[in-house]
Amino acid sequence: MAAITSASNLDKSTSELNNALAELSSGSKIVSPADDPADLAESIGLNAQIGQTNAANSNISNAISFSQTQDGYLQQVGSALDQMSTLAVEAQDPTKSSAQLSDYNQEYQALANYITSTAGSTYNGISLFSGTDNSTTGGLAITIDGNGDTFTMTAVNLTAAAYTGATSGNISTSTGAAAALTSVASAITALATDRANVGANEERLNYTSDELGVLSDNLTAANSNLTDVDVATESTKYAQYQILVQSGTAMLAQANQNPQSILKLLS
Repeated sequence: MAAITSASNLDKSTSELNNALAELSSGSKIVSPADDPADLAESIGLNAQIGQTNAANSNISNAISFSQTQDGYLQQVGSALDQMSTLAVEAQDPTKSSAQLSDYNQEYQALANYITSTAGSTYNGISLFSGTDNSTTGGLAITIDGNGDTFTMTAVNLTAAAYTGATSGNISTSTGAAAALTSVASAITALATDRANVGANEERLNYTSDELGVLSDNLTAANSNLTDVDVATESTKYAQYQILVQSGTAMLAQANQNPQSILKLLS
């Protein structure tokens, strides 16, 4: 009976030692579902939520890059419009000859062509300035959380009348230059509104990205509390069960020797 009891205790100690070793080597205190079914189920849900949150944050990062690209182009369009307005004013000088007005108009048309070309620019195959996304009229609908909620960015349309009025101008005559100046002024006003909208889009997305970053950190911390092994505690348990296994092995050997004493009585 002493040997049987020692063997049973040794088996328990060995099992605990192996479990402590598995937790320390894996870094997780849930090595198998049987260790903690409730925490395992909760951890699975948290892991899914973390993945969804990080994916939404990735979408937002791409949308921010989209907005920054838009604004970079719009800055250059603004510079072109500024120069076009300058040319339109200079072309109204009655002392300018027809040849000089033609030169001014040639530069004006080159800048207008630049703006028209920019209107067709894309980001990863998606139009930057058409004012539409892949399916609906309006700005891009960006997924902003793991639940699939979206934020629709305010669109920018460089083919709007305010811009086409400026790019279709002709300043080869003083009359045409005056009309072109009015159109360019309208385009500059529209550009100011569009750049403000792009800035508002980017600001909104930045706030959401920061929020998702905090959420992801907190979810990760919660999941860590459920699954990550406490190295100090498990190291102590490992040392404890290692001693118990060694002493149990020694005691089992001793218990197996005790019957030999009884056999001596029969000899």
